Amino acid sequence: MNQRFLSVILFAFAISALASFGLYKVISSRIDSTKSVATVQLVGAARDLPEGTLIKAEDLKTVEWAGTPPPQAILKAEEAIGRGVTGQMFTGEPVLGSRLAMRGAGAGLAAMIPHGMRAVAVRVNDIVGVAGFVVPGMHVDLIINGTPPTGAPPGAGNMAKTLLQNLEVLSAGQNIQKDAEGKPQPVQVVNMLVTPDQAEVLSLVTNDTRIQLVLRNPMDKEEAVTSGTSMGKIYAGAMGTAKPMTPAANTAVVKRAPIAPPAPAPAKVEPPPNLVIEVITGREKREVKFPGQANPEEKK
Repeated sequence: MNQRFLSVILFAFAISALASFGLYKVISSRIDSTKSVATVQLVGAARDLPEGTLIKAEDLKTVEWAGTPPPQAILKAEEAIGRGVTGQMFTGEPVLGSRLAMRGAGAGLAAMIPHGMRAVAVRVNDIVGVAGFVVPGMHVDLIINGTPPTGAPPGAGNMAKTLLQNLEVLSAGQNIQKDAEGKPQPVQVVNMLVTPDQAEVLSLVTNDTRIQLVLRNPMDKEEAVTSGTSMGKIYAGAMGTAKPMTPAANTAVVKRAPIAPPAPAPAKVEPPPNLVIEVITGREKREVKFPGQANPEEKK
């Protein structure tokens, strides 16, 4: 065998052996590092737990968690049993204390109300409720429509004003669970999350004015500054404001003399008819025409 060819074969084997050894070291080091990570047993959800659910023992299971547990993770099932779910959890997900109501608060809508907030029911219909699209989890603005107690300005008519903005809807009817698809739900009452001051305002306006809910994007947190509007403003903007025309202070007003009516056109005089005389000479008969003359009285 050629000595040169043998040297090439041995060199190739040596390179492949070194590459294999290096790959083995890299893989083994990663396996060792994975094995060295400690795992912790946490309490997880045995099924999907929607908002308002009262947790029972069969709703929980033990899950293995590698690394540092998430904040407020529940380590013992006894800490979660009997508490209401305030934030939806999915199967296998660790149960967090931040998504559970306080012990003794129960479940349902009351357990979902944060500390210091209130839930106010507002009667709606297809118009007020935005055709049923005001569902749990949505955010709305509230517009009032009516006449101010002090009376509207002359010609203003009814007035509309955006009263409250970015209110969260807790429930639509008796449904407190959020719909991921946002399907419309025709209901008669919705519950909105408000502060105590806002609850007092809503108690007044729902009795003395007409209200309208306006749907908004839940990610839009900015509050718009509006001045309200009225029927007078709407018609003035659509048709223009009628104002009397007044001359400027330094402009002289020129009065023109009245224009005399035109003189009547002269009557058209018809010419007098021609004078025709029939002349008979023997057997011949002919007519002789003489120009007509106006009546002497007509010339005068």
